[in-house]
Amino acid sequence: MQLSKTEEQVMQYLWKLKKAFMKDLLAEFPEPKPATTTVATLLKRMKDKGFVDYTLDGKSREYFPLVKKSDYFSKHVNGLIKNFFNNSASQFASFFTEKTDLSVSELEDLKKIIDQQIKKQQ
Repeated sequence: MQLSKTEEQVMQYLWKLKKAFMKDLLAEFPEPKPATTTVATLLKRMKDKGFVDYTLDGKSREYFPLVKKSDYFSKHVNGLIKNFFNNSASQFASFFTEKTDLSVSELEDLKKIIDQQIKKQQ
């Protein structure tokens, strides 16, 4: 299951804060800040999808993520590779390195990362 763009924004704040009350989340938003009811609706949908939960502190809810940022991002990237690059990581890498205007230094850094991963898997 995926998050909408606005749900992802709330999730980014939760990953950053680790735990947050509504007032903490609202403080993270740039001006103009969304209505409390809007964020509450987003959080309810995110809870229904299994991405967040909360504990009660009196009448206040302290929200926390149930999904790690790295896990969410990994599924997102794998879905992108599957849906847009015929499930081919090499097609994705080719597109990424050709279309993103990486510097020679950045390409060399990527090469080092790939070489290290190859050594780990041998």
